[in-house]
Amino acid sequence: GKIAMKVSSDDKLIGVHTCNEKTDDVFLSTREGKCLRFFIQDVRKFSGRNSVGVRGIRLSKEDTVISMYILKHAKYSTDDRDEYLKVANAIRRKELRRSTPFSKLLKNVKLTEEKFVEMESSEEFILSIADNGFGKRSSAYEYRITRRGGQGIANMTLNKKTGNVIGSFPVEEKDDIMLIAGDGKLIRSPVKNIRIAGRTTQGVTLFKVEKDEKVLSVATIKDLNLSDEQTN
Repeated sequence: GKIAMKVSSDDKLIGVHTCNEKTDDVFLSTREGKCLRFFIQDVRKFSGRNSVGVRGIRLSKEDTVISMYILKHAKYSTDDRDEYLKVANAIRRKELRRSTPFSKLLKNVKLTEEKFVEMESSEEFILSIADNGFGKRSSAYEYRITRRGGQGIANMTLNKKTGNVIGSFPVEEKDDIMLIAGDGKLIRSPVKNIRIAGRTTQGVTLFKVEKDEKVLSVATIKDLNLSDEQTN
């Protein structure tokens, strides 16, 4: 193979993704529950593959980056995202009905019906999993865009009960996820069964692991919508 990126002796490559500099954001997450989202244009183009690149996120002494993914660029203002989440979260908590007329649904916010529908159709969700089996989904609108190279913001509340983050990535409601523990056990669960919670919550138990075991890996299983003829 060819050199993809120059790394130091105490570093390693954790992810490679294709991207579009006009429409994409970079999403980095760390073992200790930090994350950082920045516009792909903040990463300058390098003329050669054999370079160390630029800093994505500034880490604490014991922390490490565990994953890198690409999100659709959030073109909406902070106020728009806050107002959208105010209504959307009320619907998810069943305080409001999605079938409610927009005149009442958007009564206490400045969003128009057109913008709400647009934001709803383009909303992405981040699934974060900790190694003691805890996990949660959060709206990507909760992850504000900042400049690269900073210390990031909280991605998940961690404690002794949750353990450390092993994965944080975008998912779709029709997907399944599979978690694998160190003792060889695994569990498969539909993403739609994982409740949507705030960015700074610890989530709920997705996989009850043994006392001395940890969840080692998590993967997404995409719904390919294959027909019976295609699967035979």
